[in-house]
Amino acid sequence: MLSFISSTLVPVLILLLMGWFFFRIRWIDDAFVATGSKLVFNVALPALLFLSISQADFAHAANIKLIMIGLVGSAISCVLLLVVARFTVTPYTARGVVVQGGFRANMGIIGLAYCANTYGQEGLAAASVYMGAVTILFNVMSVYVLNIYQHGKRSIMQQLSGIAKNPLIIAIVIALPFSYFQWTLPEVALKTGEYFAQLTLPLALICTGASLQFRSFSSDWYNIALSTVSKCILYPLFLVSVAYLLGFRGMHLGIILLLAISPTAAASYVMVRNIGGDHRLAASIIAVTTLASLPITAIAFTSLMALGLV
Repeated sequence: MLSFISSTLVPVLILLLMGWFFFRIRWIDDAFVATGSKLVFNVALPALLFLSISQADFAHAANIKLIMIGLVGSAISCVLLLVVARFTVTPYTARGVVVQGGFRANMGIIGLAYCANTYGQEGLAAASVYMGAVTILFNVMSVYVLNIYQHGKRSIMQQLSGIAKNPLIIAIVIALPFSYFQWTLPEVALKTGEYFAQLTLPLALICTGASLQFRSFSSDWYNIALSTVSKCILYPLFLVSVAYLLGFRGMHLGIILLLAISPTAAASYVMVRNIGGDHRLAASIIAVTTLASLPITAIAFTSLMALGLV
């Protein structure tokens, strides 16, 4: 337990707190966070995903059964949240924000950091392929749940067009034939890509920490609690249970836990804001799930370790 906490969770927590602290003492500002996040999203993270997948053995990295668990499990979780939100979440316009916050995991930053620290390059490659497939579904489901509860400023077709142009998805699609056919990159391209890849997780975590927003939760406590319980407990518990029943053990079971249990994705805030929703509620959900997920991750992963399952 101590080894997992010290090698995986503590570095992530320190970088998040550094970002939060640097922002508060004004060493970094909104402009830095916006620019850094754009650099991560458009260049550094695609480079990390491309390199980790392209250099991996396709047969080991692309586990179709595991990916199907992520896709089907995420879709079922979204539907169940929609049902619960319809009867319990107010105001009406908050429902889409709560539902998205309850299933959309921050796999690209915190989830990959967990997997890289725990399983190294092999785990990072497998996690990247899984993340690529599930991220596409996350975006499609988010477009749907936000549009049905908001008077959106962007059409569904505009949102779906944005998904198709997502640099992360493009990087993963381009990397897959390199992995399948075992194509090799020129040394100069490989080295340049590695420099960008090494930049990804530290900068992304610092920007995520700087973006955390805390405010009075008195009026939104139920909505935030519903998203947090779903995102940090029910959603990962459901996916891990299904994976266990289907025979997954070891690294792959650990990967599905670490990706599913990561907090609500920062991209959810951007999407809510773009569509004219309650972006303050979205920011609060991200902040609370980020703090809650760390101790829950420690308990969940070490419990599986104690049972000899990961």
